[in-house]
Amino acid sequence: MTDKLRLPGTVAEVMASPPGPHIGAFFDLDGTLVAGFTGVILTQEQFLARQMGIGDFIAMIQAGLNHQLGRAEFEDLIGTAARAMRGRSLSDLDEMGERLFRQKIEAKIYPEMRDLVRAHMDRGHTVCLSSSALTIQVEPVARHLGITNMLTNRFVVDDHGTVNGAIVEPILWGSGKANAVQKFAAERDIDLADSYFYADGDEDVALMYLVGNPRPTNPEGKMAAVARQRGWPITRFSSRGGTGITSTVRTLAGVGSMFPIAAGAIGWGMLTRNRRRGVNFFTGNWGPALLAASGVKLNVLGRENLTAQRPAVFIFNHRNNFDPIITSVLVRDNFTGVGKKELESDPVVGTLGKLLDAVFIDRDDAKSAVAELGRVEDLARKGLSVVIAPEGTRLDTTEVGPFKKGPFRIAMAAGIPIVPIVIRNAEVIGSRDSSLMNPGTVDVAVFPPISVADWTVDNLVERIAGIRQLYLDTLKNWPADALPDIAKYLQPDAAAPATKAPAKKAPAKKVAAKKTPARKAVAKKVVAKKVVAKKVAAKKTPAKKAPTRETPRGRQ
Repeated sequence: MTDKLRLPGTVAEVMASPPGPHIGAFFDLDGTLVAGFTGVILTQEQFLARQMGIGDFIAMIQAGLNHQLGRAEFEDLIGTAARAMRGRSLSDLDEMGERLFRQKIEAKIYPEMRDLVRAHMDRGHTVCLSSSALTIQVEPVARHLGITNMLTNRFVVDDHGTVNGAIVEPILWGSGKANAVQKFAAERDIDLADSYFYADGDEDVALMYLVGNPRPTNPEGKMAAVARQRGWPITRFSSRGGTGITSTVRTLAGVGSMFPIAAGAIGWGMLTRNRRRGVNFFTGNWGPALLAASGVKLNVLGRENLTAQRPAVFIFNHRNNFDPIITSVLVRDNFTGVGKKELESDPVVGTLGKLLDAVFIDRDDAKSAVAELGRVEDLARKGLSVVIAPEGTRLDTTEVGPFKKGPFRIAMAAGIPIVPIVIRNAEVIGSRDSSLMNPGTVDVAVFPPISVADWTVDNLVERIAGIRQLYLDTLKNWPADALPDIAKYLQPDAAAPATKAPAKKAPAKKVAAKKTPARKAVAKKVVAKKVVAKKVAAKKTPAKKAPTRETPRGRQ
């Protein structure tokens, strides 16, 4: 890895840093981990739910404006917020905080920061979310990211768990927050000279001076000015919120290119008297035009595998509205797609689906879904590849959800291979429900076609688990120059969590031996055990019970 790839503020820099808990990694919340301000979401929710009177609402707005204009201290602002919640149960407030996180805040977490948090954890650093926000804002984010250390402001509650309208002192803001970090570091033998601090606000400038690795993140005002003066590396993200007019115009320009390209596709189809050639003209040109107009670049490893064997079932991990487009750009021609029934009525997606002979499946109607999958199988037998997400839904996370059987049943029925496409960083160009693309580079790994000739109903679950494990391991340890050998994922024991430490997984090897009518000798000493395992396998059918186990989150 070159020094260029280890720029300050990057995952590569963190992964090249010394390991150990003596190094701290402190993260601010609003504007740093999360785009925007969670306090605004909290206030809006309370007012709209009539949990805050008009007087308290006006007081909050006034306190916020005074603070922004420098006419009031932060203590006045947070005090006003606490008073607006007096008399309420802390458990109820915690419940509200968790609900708001799931509904509105989770999608605002910067994926880039999520990766940095995980990188610090991988190095064994002591990670701490240090914020001047309240517990109901901080704790859901910390839980989601796996951060167990928190420095945050807390409500004063009575013996019945009721908020009395005050905040525990000293209040964490400016010097108070810096003092809390210093105390935390002293108690845990953290060397601040080797530690990191990620923040955006003026109030955290003092903390930047305390650590050896200051990392201003999306800074404004004084923080940005001091960072430039001191030569601190500045990191900015645009993947959440604040897309601005530029991204809007670029995305609209890309979408608008659909119409002239569609006209060209119709003309080409009529000229050649071949509808599929017209469709291929459209799919081969519109997707690349959309990505180019939006400033999205693809860094593809294993591109040769896209054309190694056609037709095929191309499967991809689903993050947002754009990774199906990314996959279609890669596959390029002679393919159809599968989507949920609700998309059929979408003016853009529905129209494109009809053009591509796509099939829309009603996930709530099992009988109808089976019939529609039969249509896909027929199209595959006629020579069309299939593009489909085995997770069946979008996941705004770097995790890989459980795989559905449908894509693999299609491959088995049509007698065509599976081609895994692993997408990393799609969440950088847009969140789960975003309709606007941000510029960025998306990494893609395309693995060789996987034959399903020896797949059966009995081993289907186990085979799927092996391929899902391939996705998990690839996202956790992204290949630099060459794709890893996928042979181990195609073995009967491929469902074993390869990402775990081998020393701790000795028992897992025994289990694998029991359920494996293996083709290869694992070890000469266990041949006798494998003979027994073959007899037992028929009775217990462990392949059907192979769980889709969660493994440590993949790092981008």
